[in-house]
Amino acid sequence: MMFPLVRDLAAEGIPVVVTCRVLGFSKQAFYKWRADPVTQRDWDDAHLVDAARDIHHDDPVFGYRFICDELAAEHGIETSENRVHRLCRAHGIYSVLAKKRGRWARPKEPVHDDLVRREFGATAANQLWFADITEHPTGEGKLYLCAIKDAFSGRIVGYSIDSRMKASLAVAALNNAIALRDPIATIVHSDRGSQFRSGKFVRALRSANLVGSMGRTGACADNAAMESFFALVQRNVFDRQRWRTREELRLAVVLWIEGTYHRRRRQRALGKLTPVEFEAVNEVAYAA
Repeated sequence: MMFPLVRDLAAEGIPVVVTCRVLGFSKQAFYKWRADPVTQRDWDDAHLVDAARDIHHDDPVFGYRFICDELAAEHGIETSENRVHRLCRAHGIYSVLAKKRGRWARPKEPVHDDLVRREFGATAANQLWFADITEHPTGEGKLYLCAIKDAFSGRIVGYSIDSRMKASLAVAALNNAIALRDPIATIVHSDRGSQFRSGKFVRALRSANLVGSMGRTGACADNAAMESFFALVQRNVFDRQRWRTREELRLAVVLWIEGTYHRRRRQRALGKLTPVEFEAVNEVAYAA
């Protein structure tokens, strides 16, 4: 990094040999750099940084360790974690979950307009979906649940459960809902979480011809429909006991959603019908 300084000082009349001696390297090293200023290592680093930016854009949760894994798996770039860490730090590529001391997190820009504006009702199935993510600790670490809820019947049309809160968690839930319901121009409303702003999730929406919508930062009321569902999950599943393993909690969540919430829990907003009964009465078609 000192070579450009040597060049600039030489242009002002200071001998190269003097500057090199003061800075602690040989004049031969300087002349070698001047003959070929960009080394192969520089080119490789630039290519690696570009690939790292693409990976991080697709999933902002990824830190340097995940980026290093993706570089090998998706881009065929085998390199060390230390090198990826150094380059990511130099170019400001950090996981959105990383905590920075002494700094307040700034609101993230939405990738969609708010098309719902707290109007949580729908007159037909697959007209409006809500999406959100919640978490709960187990003896093995946290478990994350991403759920997608139909505003018409309150049914959870898609969900995914994982040990990491990556963009793939939200994409898996969305793909699950798409496979089940085969929607057309459905509005998918979420908060401004990084998983829903990720390139992967936005592309999944576009490829299915769905319409994204986002509430305001820090306004939980903008996604109150999902907050109320997660409050039920908290009371009926999460807080019922201490969960030793992720698999134990995952199974309990699935059984409660499919067995209790969909088929046994009657809702006054649905005329005291369950979501499954309400859809049957209204002849909601969905894939088996």
